[in-house]
Amino acid sequence: MNAPTRIHSGVERAAVLMMLVGEEEAAAILQKLDPEEVQQLGKAMFTVADVSEDEVTVVLDDFVEKARERTTVGFDPRPHIEQVMNKALGADKAESVLAKITPIETACQIELLDWMDAGEIVGLIKDEHPQIAAVLLANLDPAVAAQVLEGLPEVVQPQILHRIAKLGPITPEAIDTLKSMLSRRSSGRTSGTGVQLGGAKDAAKILSSGRKATENRVMPKLAKIDRDIARQIEDQLFVFDNLLEMDDKNLGVLIRNVDSDLLVRALKGVDETGRNRFLGCMSARAADGIRDEIEARGPMKLAEVLDAQKGVITVARQLAKDGTIMMGGGDDDYV
Repeated sequence: MNAPTRIHSGVERAAVLMMLVGEEEAAAILQKLDPEEVQQLGKAMFTVADVSEDEVTVVLDDFVEKARERTTVGFDPRPHIEQVMNKALGADKAESVLAKITPIETACQIELLDWMDAGEIVGLIKDEHPQIAAVLLANLDPAVAAQVLEGLPEVVQPQILHRIAKLGPITPEAIDTLKSMLSRRSSGRTSGTGVQLGGAKDAAKILSSGRKATENRVMPKLAKIDRDIARQIEDQLFVFDNLLEMDDKNLGVLIRNVDSDLLVRALKGVDETGRNRFLGCMSARAADGIRDEIEARGPMKLAEVLDAQKGVITVARQLAKDGTIMMGGGDDDYV
């Protein structure tokens, strides 16, 4: 009697297929995957090493069936487009056309970083200039960048965050230098315009992905270095929509401390759901009064609405600083 056929997960089925193809084909597939996917697939390949013939048949049948359902195959079109342009127009003209039509990269993608954990990256850059650290952190996922920032000496954290917020176009030559430095330091692990990196928004993403204690420690020091940059990052750390995440009690306290005229102007630019969230924390009479005032105002300039919303955020931050309200909803999540 044959043993029952095991039910394999999606990763295990892929691992079975990888074990069936040749080494070159398998290597070509792995090159297309992200580091995390390579690790998952490699681990699964060990798991399915004893797969039976019947199980292989099931996996192959499943693969064929899914292949029939596919109508398109995703691929990177750039090499094909570049080749066609070069053949049709010649190298010089093709380069000019491609420069105009090729989508702009939003990051320089130092791929080696994808294969390292936060601790390894900290070890590589802890003795480097803050500018180098800033460029590298701007290339990372915000959650990983936050871990790296927290792993670096506290004295340089505000400097690095400041440089991230002020990053602009980075030349390809500078990126090549960074890649070479990483390759050397990790023991073996194109021409064109610069790519845009960093900014206050990216700096805020990194901070908000880390611990609140890090933000509370770094921001005052950053303000001493550059008050304007610190203010820009603060504006990105907490926006008006975040107020909707507060519980009813804290939101109610905030509303009672905001001038009614300021609240009316701020809510003028909020959708009905968000507006009802605010008004739901007020008495029915007060809510009706705010609604009437909003309707009576008529059209307002967007700049005026945004200024009013910033004013409400300022009040909220001061109340949180005084301990009157709590902004945020988790452990170590105070402002």
